[in-house]
Amino acid sequence: MTRTMNPSLLTPYALQTEQRAEPLGTGELRPRLSWKLRGHRRAAAQSAYRITAAQRAADLNTPERLVWDTGRRAASESLLIPWDGPALASATRYHWRVEVWDETGNPGDRAESWFETALLHPQDWTAAWVGRDLVNLPHFDPPLDDEPEGSALQSPPLQLRRAFHTPSRPVRARLYATARGVYEPRLNGRRIGDVALPPGWTEYRRRLQYQTYDVTDLITEGPNVLAAVVADGWWSGYVGFDPRRAAQHYGDRPALLAQLVMDFADGSRQVIATGPGWMEQPGQVRSADLLMGQVVDARRHTPGWDVSALEPAGFLPAAVLDPRPGPLVAEPDHPIRVTRQIPAAAIHRRSQGRYIVDFGQNLVGRVQLAIRDAEAGHRIVLRHAEVLQDGELYLDNLRRAQATDIYTTAGTDSEIFEPQFTVHGFRYVEIDHYPGDLSADDVLACVLHNDTPWSGSFECSDPVVSQLQSNIGWGQRGNFLAVPTDCPQRDERLGWLADAQVFAPTASRNADVSAFFARWMLDVLDGQDEDGAFRDVAPVMTLDREAAPAWGDAGVIIPWHLWRTYGDLRILERSFNAMVAWVEHVRRHNPDLRWRHRTGNSYGDWLQVGVTTPRDVLSTAYFAHSTELVAAAAEVLGRSAEAARYRALHAAIRTAFIDSYVHDDGSIEGRTQTGYLLALAFGLLPEQVVAAAVEHLAADIEKRGTTLTTGFVGTALLCPVLSDHGHAELAYALLHQDEYPSWGYSIRHGATTIWERWDGWTEHGGFQSAAMNSFNHYSLGSVGDWLFGRVAGIDQTPSSVAYSELLLRPQPGGRLTWARAEQDTARGHVACGWNLAGGVLTVSCSVPPGVTATLHMPTADPGSLQEGGEPAADRPGVLTVEPHPAGAAVRLTSGHYVISAVAPEPAPPATS
Repeated sequence: MTRTMNPSLLTPYALQTEQRAEPLGTGELRPRLSWKLRGHRRAAAQSAYRITAAQRAADLNTPERLVWDTGRRAASESLLIPWDGPALASATRYHWRVEVWDETGNPGDRAESWFETALLHPQDWTAAWVGRDLVNLPHFDPPLDDEPEGSALQSPPLQLRRAFHTPSRPVRARLYATARGVYEPRLNGRRIGDVALPPGWTEYRRRLQYQTYDVTDLITEGPNVLAAVVADGWWSGYVGFDPRRAAQHYGDRPALLAQLVMDFADGSRQVIATGPGWMEQPGQVRSADLLMGQVVDARRHTPGWDVSALEPAGFLPAAVLDPRPGPLVAEPDHPIRVTRQIPAAAIHRRSQGRYIVDFGQNLVGRVQLAIRDAEAGHRIVLRHAEVLQDGELYLDNLRRAQATDIYTTAGTDSEIFEPQFTVHGFRYVEIDHYPGDLSADDVLACVLHNDTPWSGSFECSDPVVSQLQSNIGWGQRGNFLAVPTDCPQRDERLGWLADAQVFAPTASRNADVSAFFARWMLDVLDGQDEDGAFRDVAPVMTLDREAAPAWGDAGVIIPWHLWRTYGDLRILERSFNAMVAWVEHVRRHNPDLRWRHRTGNSYGDWLQVGVTTPRDVLSTAYFAHSTELVAAAAEVLGRSAEAARYRALHAAIRTAFIDSYVHDDGSIEGRTQTGYLLALAFGLLPEQVVAAAVEHLAADIEKRGTTLTTGFVGTALLCPVLSDHGHAELAYALLHQDEYPSWGYSIRHGATTIWERWDGWTEHGGFQSAAMNSFNHYSLGSVGDWLFGRVAGIDQTPSSVAYSELLLRPQPGGRLTWARAEQDTARGHVACGWNLAGGVLTVSCSVPPGVTATLHMPTADPGSLQEGGEPAADRPGVLTVEPHPAGAAVRLTSGHYVISAVAPEPAPPATS
């Protein structure tokens, strides 16, 4: 909460605790506090701050009631300030306020927020794990005569309840809950909260997340019922591409752990925890699986089972499966939620009662279906697919994932079906045996993903490029679900490390993924073996081996990226030893510093087109890159001896790379686009052959009709390297290309997300092999970082952390006449955009308080620079104007600027 909106004041806003706004249930003993700054004056900056905290918001105005007061601290920093007050108490809300002073020493504005601690100590837990008493299975009702085959599994989801009595309504009530599986908590007949598929997926042997819910308003005086439905989820359901039994490497049945803590006005406390006294019976959810789908028989619903204080018929005592809570951690990032609902774009009636619904967008989530006036026992089947073939669902690429939901009606006037324990990747849904006529009012697609705050936007004059950005964003939404998955539809959905590391720069343009990636990095670290090898996926799967080059390197690259992008020093500290261990693992097995001996997998540049980059070239390049980042991380952490050691190792690897793979004419062994991109991007070439290597790269692209050959690894580097080495026009030609292989080709054929492979479908070959053909797979969307950073121009200098020093370098080109991007960085709102009209280039940019910027202004006449109708060098906030190869380099303080100049000379078109 910001106190005022006085535009003349320096104003803190977007307050966060542990990179989340007002987190309910943080588990950090010393949480970090952050805020962004807003100010409309040029050169505005923070010179000091003061943080105060109290257990009640009103007490922030009473000095003797404060629990923490930093006093006025002379500092410009506003990111991740660690709590250094008294030790925090469990299950306690802390309100905090930040006041700031501007660059002149005058008071700015102030803002308030809060965070609430979770259960910080193991002794805070009294709950035990409860689940089904398998001895009582024979007492379960048999299937109804017309219940669909396979719906009455031996162990349908749990339906647990506990009735209790309260002397009055509590003044405060919190539910702390988790599951071995996925769960939906309920209180007095109402679903608690809006979180989907809790507790998410982590390396359960090391960490099992629990959620905190504010249930104060749901508890009544007198009788109450706490209940939950618990399904297999990632714990004991189908996971990845393993058979079910092999996939059950966590456990063979679901369970619930919950603790309801109620505080009353008289100071008393009542705790209801899972353990003896809980009751269980299967309900209307007959089966549920993340990959296979959900089966619901509404005739099985027991009215009042989660409301009535009287025990409904058929409930039996639940078993106490484990008295020990286990490795519990409070959920540290944004949970999965339904973030939007999409109406049907078109409905096609295929036969009586059978419809195919097109939502117009490939997405991840589930369908909400309304049914009216159906007889009891009417079975409706929903099947999901990403694409059509001859007007029908194309299902082959789902492999073993059935992606089928079944609903049997109860026979009431109006029913709503929305499965809560499964998730599908789809654009189309076939609804079979629907009673009556299906209309657009009857069906919605519910979009599911981790609710990371969307923080960036890019748009331009070319609708195809704007569609590309949309496809990138939808690919990110669909695959940031519990972990950064490779695909959301087939029997895989794993957290592949290389996919994540090549896409992380783009992901952090679109959304604030700081907490999401920091949490997932713990799974990456947990997967490292004793020899220092990471795994290909995290969480680790049973059949996984040591990670491949570029895959295992994510354990180094992502912590560094989180430091550079968000200023997260803690994740760098926590990851550093593992980063070192990975580099040492590679060196130990490759003493000649050429990464030839691979003890695990090796994928090369996955899904290249028509070429193969030598795997030693790619491996050794990544060995050098990771070593360089370890040296940089050591420098940041003040570990100077290790920094020097790994700088020397990097130099030696670079020499080995040059001696083994770089030829005198600047060509790289294998002569592939990816080989050149790796060498140029990672600085692995002698200066005297850089220009030649760039020309080899450009010539290869041009001789192929201006098309690419890159796979997952090379694509992320392609356009940035071309732009940085004088071939922006070639990067634009690739951007605008719509012949195979290209981004534009898939868009021309209806893509609304990024495809896994360039040839997922082609006019000449139809569908690629169904064994591996996802139509929602973000890796090849890594070009999004270039759209923000080079086309629109938002970037930061090499020495900058969390965008403290902006590098604004818009590059007009191609057929674009304008482009713009906005990004809510960790320090505040940044914008940069350009427009070409009448031979004049106009650049608009916004720099947040406390941040400086260097604008590389493309112009044919540096002397023509104007801002506000005056020479730019004379304007307030403009520090310097100097010559630059682009035209002019303009140093700016914070503020909003509109700078114009004679447009640059158009680059010659790329040849094809």
